[in-house]
Amino acid sequence: MSMHIAFYRLVTMVVTTAVVAGCGIMPKQPDDPQNVHEAILENGIKVIVKVDRRAPIVVSQVWYKVGGSYEPSGLTGVSHVLEHMMFKGTDQLGPNEFSRVIAANGGRENAFTGRDYTAYFQRLEKSRLPISFELESDRMHNLKMDADEFEKEVEVVKEERRLRTDDRPESLVYEKFMATAFRASNYRNPIIGWPHDLGGIRLQDLERWYRRFYAPNNATVVVAGDVEPDAVFGLAKQYFGKVPRRDLEPIDEIPEPRQVETRRIQVKLPAKVPYLLIGFHVPSMSAKQPDDWEPYALEILAYILDGGKSARLPARLVREQRVASSVGAGYDPVSRLPTLFVIDGNPANGKTTEELETALQTEIERLKSELVSQQELRKVKAQIVASNVFGRDSVFYQAMKLGELETVGLDWRLESQMVDRLRAVSAEQVRMVARKYLQPNNMTVAVLVPQPLDNQRS
Repeated sequence: MSMHIAFYRLVTMVVTTAVVAGCGIMPKQPDDPQNVHEAILENGIKVIVKVDRRAPIVVSQVWYKVGGSYEPSGLTGVSHVLEHMMFKGTDQLGPNEFSRVIAANGGRENAFTGRDYTAYFQRLEKSRLPISFELESDRMHNLKMDADEFEKEVEVVKEERRLRTDDRPESLVYEKFMATAFRASNYRNPIIGWPHDLGGIRLQDLERWYRRFYAPNNATVVVAGDVEPDAVFGLAKQYFGKVPRRDLEPIDEIPEPRQVETRRIQVKLPAKVPYLLIGFHVPSMSAKQPDDWEPYALEILAYILDGGKSARLPARLVREQRVASSVGAGYDPVSRLPTLFVIDGNPANGKTTEELETALQTEIERLKSELVSQQELRKVKAQIVASNVFGRDSVFYQAMKLGELETVGLDWRLESQMVDRLRAVSAEQVRMVARKYLQPNNMTVAVLVPQPLDNQRS
């Protein structure tokens, strides 16, 4: 599986609800089987608690509904730059003191920016949760924007871009591929930002972005680990409850027009091997249609093609036909906007991207014409169930699944239903989504054409 597909697949309870208001917490119903509890503070912040008592640790995450897909043209990368600035101090803390406090308490912390969210997290011994809440609530509304720190962090992000994208041919192809597949959707823009936009971001842009999106009523706190829900809600009220809510500006969304033709691009770059990337527009899970079966069938389809070494693409194209040295498929259904079903690979030595594409199209046509056998379908579903079970070994991953669902606009309760919905997918439904979406007029193809490495910039 290529680095891009691995990233693309980032993530695939009856619950109690409490509303924190006035002086206390309203009574809750009995605990649900999944040990998940929810509270909403008066200022609009949502708190989700997942109880897992296997170790005396706690993972605390704060998710904001803002990321690359929220950014207008000319301001791409601003969410990621702001993420960096969130570690540069408040009225009470100096630059990088947040990280030093967490480390001094035996914890680990970091943050990440995605297309649809920005999230901050700490992993601590369970008694240290108040420290996490105090620090996060402080920077939620007291962030200090220092001009010198801003200039340094913009340069850090530019260097990140050079290392992760500009110096990696396949990453550059992926970036150009996304900009070709999407004409209107902000998914066409890289999360880290276009180079010319990073060069034009000003401190005032970050200040406006912070005031617009870093509000309690635009955030979710997720806590997982060996905790008591009522105690967590009390701490949340103590620390986050004092942060004033803000009026949220509406987001201007431009719907992606329907693709009606195959789009192809060639990218010539200094590189050692060719690279092929194919994408098809597909739906994601939708808050408006939470019971739609198509995303679950597309997820099954991705596993059929690339669910381990015995899946169709690695088994047939790498080991049997030897037309590919590596090949993968991926689909992330948990997205705020319609997304892509992606297939990529490198041709084997002596083979071309044209030959690899022909072999991939043969596999796609087979999915459209032949029903997946019940044996293969059972194997794929068993893999998905196993993946879900293994994921529960990680407290961090449990929290992340809940936070991601909530932040992209879905009900986090879907987390406990996903496996059953995937199990319910039929062979005919898999064929239906293949026929509907894996069509030439819905396809974008990007090809890396290697150039001599001595042309690479110094």
